[in-house]
Amino acid sequence: MRLVVHVDGGARGNPGPAAAAAVLSTPGGEVVDEATELLGETTNNVAEYRGLLLGLRRARELGATEVEVVNDAELVARQLTGEYRVRHAALKPLHAEALAALAAFDAWTIRSVPRAENAAADALVNAALDEAAGG
Repeated sequence: MRLVVHVDGGARGNPGPAAAAAVLSTPGGEVVDEATELLGETTNNVAEYRGLLLGLRRARELGATEVEVVNDAELVARQLTGEYRVRHAALKPLHAEALAALAAFDAWTIRSVPRAENAAADALVNAALDEAAGG
């Protein structure tokens, strides 16, 4: 089974209160799952990786064998495809965990899109942060 996994993460303040989100859908666009996770205080890049890991975990739980990951974090996408090196110490273990999670699928792709094309995952991140802030 193939799923499209839209992921996002965000931190208000960078570092600051952070959340991660994933929206999983069929290749035809039918949403089959949504998830959010509050992360406490962290950076935006860490939150982006945590969003990816959340989405991959949910995809495995749903039985996906192939994933198309869509995010709005060019850094994460390019690090995972090997175009960029991972230099920041806090990202190295998350990068390794993400590669291991991706390797568990029969096939995977990742691409970065403008935020507007990742609106559902972005909205979930902001809703989780708003709720955590009491508003």
